[in-house]
Amino acid sequence: MAPQAGAPRLVLLFSGKRKSGKDFVAEALRSRLGADVCAVLRLSGPLKEQYAREHGLDFERLLDASTYKEAFRRDMIRWGEEKRQADPGFFCRKVVEGVSQPVWLVSDTRRVSDIQWFREAYGALTQTVRVVAPEQSRRQRGWVFTPGVDDAESECGLDDLEGFDWVVENHGDAGRLEEQLQSLVAFVRSRL
Repeated sequence: MAPQAGAPRLVLLFSGKRKSGKDFVAEALRSRLGADVCAVLRLSGPLKEQYAREHGLDFERLLDASTYKEAFRRDMIRWGEEKRQADPGFFCRKVVEGVSQPVWLVSDTRRVSDIQWFREAYGALTQTVRVVAPEQSRRQRGWVFTPGVDDAESECGLDDLEGFDWVVENHGDAGRLEEQLQSLVAFVRSRL
């Protein structure tokens, strides 16, 4: 599929467990390529905005890593699943509206249906990036297993998926992470 005006040249779909560093890696990549080249998109953004609107909550506070967000996480997951069952592409369509940069970094891909939507919409322009970190590293970043969250589809939906285009190890070795980021940067630049 050839890019059209306003269409991306490359879409990287980042996935991984909570506190694996998906956002950190996506932001690090954007900082190396520039905000004029890369847009970091979060599928959770439109979800949280709509959820806040329907439930009378503070949207901005749902965006951060606060206890406020955690208090609503389980219900947001349930609500989001209901929306996705009715329309699997609902949040994917919302997040790409009005994006002008040629490279899209979707930092919170969580379900097979998310990957399917982007592959159907953008074909070979779509690449998957799995960010992995051992539980010890995730715990050091504040992760604690939460029943109903860490065993839900929103955290486990891609665990058995094979064939990620990229796997980024984010276990605390800054040198190794930098090598992997440089490989991704070179790949992205080859597509521009």
